[in-house]
Amino acid sequence: MTTFAQRIVGAAKLDPQIYEEVEHDPSALKQAAVVVILSSVAGGVGLLVPGIGIEGLFWGIVSTLLGWVIWAAIIYGVGGKLMAKPQTSSSVSEVMRVIGFASTPGLIRIFGLFPPLRVPIFFIAMVWMLVAMVLAVRQALDYESMGRAVAVVLVGWACQIALILFLLWANGLVLIAA
Repeated sequence: MTTFAQRIVGAAKLDPQIYEEVEHDPSALKQAAVVVILSSVAGGVGLLVPGIGIEGLFWGIVSTLLGWVIWAAIIYGVGGKLMAKPQTSSSVSEVMRVIGFASTPGLIRIFGLFPPLRVPIFFIAMVWMLVAMVLAVRQALDYESMGRAVAVVLVGWACQIALILFLLWANGLVLIAA
């Protein structure tokens, strides 16, 4: 078994074996949560918007953790149930572990502290995390095709955006034109 640091490096390198190992290691859920938190903190520090402060960073971390759980449930429902293949065998916990580690590339967002690097770093992190997410989904749901994993991530992403917009609308924070 690899160490936590080796898992982080392997996840960043998009090593399918790391994602497979994490999928099958129930104790990796805590490690995945740490990766999600560290990635969230790196993003918050990388943006470092005046006036956000510690409370804003705290709520950013809380919302990221909640988003991670919701994202895992959506991915599990879409990919593990609606678009499952005969060999698909997974659980929400397994999906949480692999997509938690797929957040590893987000650690580079801390370099957004340097304003000239902010936009390119955040763009690179976003693309890298999306690629890691597709790989993680393929491993967690035992897909043979990368195309199916891409479809699950895209459908899941659309569902999550719809859910967020609904929640914002329900709280009067977004007006949706009829």
